[in-house]
Amino acid sequence: MVFGSCCALLGLFAAATSWKSVAARVEKEQDQRGRIRSEVTLVSLLASVLDKDGRPALGLTADQFEIYEEGVKQKIEVFEPETQQPLDLALMIDSSLSEIKELEFEGDAGSRFIQKLVRPADRLGVFEFADAVTQLAPFSSNVPALQASLRRIVPGDGTALYDAIFLGAQGLAKNPAGRRRAIVLVTDAGETTSRADFETARRAALRADTLLYTIVVRAVKNEGGRNTAGEHALETIADSTGGATYFPDTLAQLDDMFSLIDRELRTQYRIGYYPDPRPPAGTFRTLDVRVKCDCKVRSRKAYYSGGKLD
Repeated sequence: MVFGSCCALLGLFAAATSWKSVAARVEKEQDQRGRIRSEVTLVSLLASVLDKDGRPALGLTADQFEIYEEGVKQKIEVFEPETQQPLDLALMIDSSLSEIKELEFEGDAGSRFIQKLVRPADRLGVFEFADAVTQLAPFSSNVPALQASLRRIVPGDGTALYDAIFLGAQGLAKNPAGRRRAIVLVTDAGETTSRADFETARRAALRADTLLYTIVVRAVKNEGGRNTAGEHALETIADSTGGATYFPDTLAQLDDMFSLIDRELRTQYRIGYYPDPRPPAGTFRTLDVRVKCDCKVRSRKAYYSGGKLD
């Protein structure tokens, strides 16, 4: 009996030891998987969804969205409808001579936009650009100071359009992570004095994960007198980032365009996923967001994976 009891105890001890080994191995594997997951950066993007009448499509659920990276469907890990993430925004006003007649009206409309858009947790910076880009007000939520800076706009000779996007994106990238970023640019789409070119500006916006919204004020309506190449370039960059381009027919519509941007920024879906397979560091990755409804979705079309870029 004593011998049998000892055997039973040894068996129980062995089983317990075995289970501890299994548990330790499972815990180790889980911890390892957790470390592997933490090393893969969450790709987060904003999606603006409009119904067939051009109004924000609200109340959509995660299962109505699909995300593809390089054509491979991804598993959505983060979904936040009508995101409340605070906003960092660069308001950039074209102060070149070609815009001189519109500057006062644009400044007044921009002032009303600041009043409507900026909330206590948000930060907005004001810039003007002509032959160079000048920051008129640092990023803050001080509405009166931001509005006052618009009255300090001074007309210049050239138009550094691509520099404005490039430097605006760089300025936004210096702000803390975990916040949405957007550039709102008011211009006639002319380009004469930039050091940056189209691709440099586009890449800067994508690297900074910033949306580009452009309001193109066309003093000349016929195509022969407009900068259609500049308009097309702005539309392409805006589309790449998930933003939009607006073409008001009259200056009186500027307020309406600013209101559309404000409404869109307050009704966006935030979606995140861990790339599978894991992308090589420093590579350009294409994205495609689809939504299962009779809607139009806008989101950024690409991103750069972590690490040094080639």
